[in-house]
Amino acid sequence: MNKRWLRPARKVHKWLGYLLAIQIFAWLLGGLVMSAIPLDKVHGKHLAKRQIDSPFSALNYPADLNAITKQVPRVSHISFIHFLDTPIIKAKGEQTLWFDGITGKQFNPPAKEEITQQASLHYLGAGQPEHIHLLDVGPREIGYRENIWQVSFSDWQNTTIYLNAQSGEVLTVRSHIWRIFDFFWMLHIMDYDERDDFNNPLLISFASISVLFCLSGILLLLQSPPWRKRKISNQLP
Repeated sequence: MNKRWLRPARKVHKWLGYLLAIQIFAWLLGGLVMSAIPLDKVHGKHLAKRQIDSPFSALNYPADLNAITKQVPRVSHISFIHFLDTPIIKAKGEQTLWFDGITGKQFNPPAKEEITQQASLHYLGAGQPEHIHLLDVGPREIGYRENIWQVSFSDWQNTTIYLNAQSGEVLTVRSHIWRIFDFFWMLHIMDYDERDDFNNPLLISFASISVLFCLSGILLLLQSPPWRKRKISNQLP
């Protein structure tokens, strides 16, 4: 091989290594952590149930559906759910409204005590409700959803259940495990703001530089390939 190519390749490889060292380590460490944590644990399925089997049958929803659908423009979906001991009819159209399944009147937003009871029914751990907050806008870990309840429990994983403030439905579950996974996901995709843009320019740039780093390393390996050493050793007396 022409050694004139090796000198610039060696310099390129060296400086690219300085530039990429921390990020490559973050990629490797993040990959290890994310592959080691089961997704069920990340999603908190062992911490809380998203849904509880309804204790009601169709006979427990005597409300007039025609009267309900007239209040929701362009109804596309109707579901029969429940909140604690109340049957609820959920009508989804241009907007989503909830109605008492017995009276047909719009369902009143649950109070703090009812939300706490609802979260506790879904919770599977041994902790107790510790912090209960009604939020106009939730944190990033729930996608900044509006008008929600945040119920945190006193366990080592800081289990947090988020509920719809209008209906009391469980939206999602978060914990320290999810937050650790999310942190390494941020490092992995290099989106340090919203942590959901896998095609951001910073990641593409570093990935491209990493390819050059790999190619320059391969070029340096060809400087003294193993078959060449074997051939020299065979010629020795």
